[in-house]
Amino acid sequence: MSDRFRITLAQFNPTVGDLSGNAALARKAWEAGRDAKADLVALPEMFITGYNPQDLVMKQGFHRAAMEAVRSLAKDCADGPALAVGGPWVEDGKLYNGYHILHGGRVATSILKHHLPNKTVFDEVRIFHAGPLGGPYAVGNTRIGSPICEDAWHPDVVETLAETGAEFLLVPNGSPYYRDKMDVRLNKMVARVVESGLPLIYLNMVGGQDDQVFDGASFVLNPGGQLALQMPVFDSCLTHVDLTRTAEGWRAVEGEKASLPDAWEQDYRAMVEGLRDYMGKSGFGKVLLGLSGGIDSALVAVIAADAIGAENVRCVMLPSEYTSRDSLDDAQALAEALGSPYATVPITAGRGAITQTLAPFFEGLAPGLAEENIQSRLRGLLLMAMSNKFGEMLLTTGNKSEVAVGYATIYGDMAGGFNPIKDLYKTRVFETCRWRNANHRDWMKGPGGAVIPTNIIDKPPSAELRPDQKDSDSLPDYPELDAMLEILVDREGSVSDCVEAGFDRADAKKVEALLYASEYKRYQSAPGVRLTKRAFWLDRRYPIVNRWRDTS
Repeated sequence: MSDRFRITLAQFNPTVGDLSGNAALARKAWEAGRDAKADLVALPEMFITGYNPQDLVMKQGFHRAAMEAVRSLAKDCADGPALAVGGPWVEDGKLYNGYHILHGGRVATSILKHHLPNKTVFDEVRIFHAGPLGGPYAVGNTRIGSPICEDAWHPDVVETLAETGAEFLLVPNGSPYYRDKMDVRLNKMVARVVESGLPLIYLNMVGGQDDQVFDGASFVLNPGGQLALQMPVFDSCLTHVDLTRTAEGWRAVEGEKASLPDAWEQDYRAMVEGLRDYMGKSGFGKVLLGLSGGIDSALVAVIAADAIGAENVRCVMLPSEYTSRDSLDDAQALAEALGSPYATVPITAGRGAITQTLAPFFEGLAPGLAEENIQSRLRGLLLMAMSNKFGEMLLTTGNKSEVAVGYATIYGDMAGGFNPIKDLYKTRVFETCRWRNANHRDWMKGPGGAVIPTNIIDKPPSAELRPDQKDSDSLPDYPELDAMLEILVDREGSVSDCVEAGFDRADAKKVEALLYASEYKRYQSAPGVRLTKRAFWLDRRYPIVNRWRDTS
């Protein structure tokens, strides 16, 4: 009986629907494991399909093709280490989330996920059937338990595996990022290790998929909860883990422990990787955006430069008669600091033509919001025309505060294919700009240094749709607004909770009213990177038509 067991962990980036591409990545990992004389090569949950495939996996043609890809992979990897890979599986006409152990040219074992998450971004209860509580599988003379992702968040699956002879645990995951998620994962896995007395290998994928970003950060724990190995966040990488047999059972050999960056850096990296993969996986190489001279579009431009290179980011200033000299200068200074293409496309003439066209219909009515929004919608029209002409994805730039209360023009500045800062409150936008000016990393493709002019960060925010306009004319100051939104959105709190936190009831009622009234805008908004557990999309699903209001 061998006293050493080697596992090759592939913290890789699959693409949803790319069965052949994902299988090729799996073969690459297997070949590396074979060359390193591994006993087992492991990939994350649902790797063959990419994750999260949502309802696509219920399509019969798709899951049949995915199962065939797993069988073909088994044949390709017949002569060498066992290969563990996640993918859908059908037994007795029921669809399961499976983890497949390939060895000797065949699918030797399929583990079927027991606990199906049905919260936040997950709808697995409506997609998959729950598998039975099962036992370990054998690789050579070693018995391994593989609770699949959510299965390891509950004690019963691990308890059953330990009782039926598992010698250590390999947990494949498709666990998306949210702020401080790593602490949650680590606490859950330490609990499983302490309860079972078994070493635990936590393997997660990396990469962006629609609004979700998978951050990797795979790790290994020894009994007692001691960290034996830590893989980096967000990086696609491969590492070999050795376990040795002792009198007390298997123990993981100490390996490299990557340092984990703070929440500011992880959020920023998530926005960069989310945009990079959204573009790369959907076939876009370049973007454009309206650069207003304000802080939101400035941050989006820098994120885009860091994601795909500044030369691939077209910045367009679309001034009106209300655009300040500061905004013109600041937008140009930012584009020059980045090294991005920059153009000025005035909207005054176009706005005048539209105003003249509408004059017979608006005669006798005082100018107001409709006239202001013409400017925003004209900018959206011009930017979309450029997007169509040049094949560049238009980015939209509304922060979470604006998205929450509808402080954005539908079919205007909300136009676009993706929004990197959609889940970033305005107060965090300011701090993120300061963080980026002070920090540069090797995964950033944009230039280092203070690329965002200080004036952009320091000046009062304004939509500049009328003379001397400030955001604070229409909304509470952003520190107060964001604090109330954190209560109402992120904590699902009440108006009374806002009052107890020290805010004026009338202000809280106004914010709540704006939040509910803006639901229809959010349903039509671009997807954006998820940074919290209450992002506006799959995490928070409210009806568009809704007359209920909090009376507390």
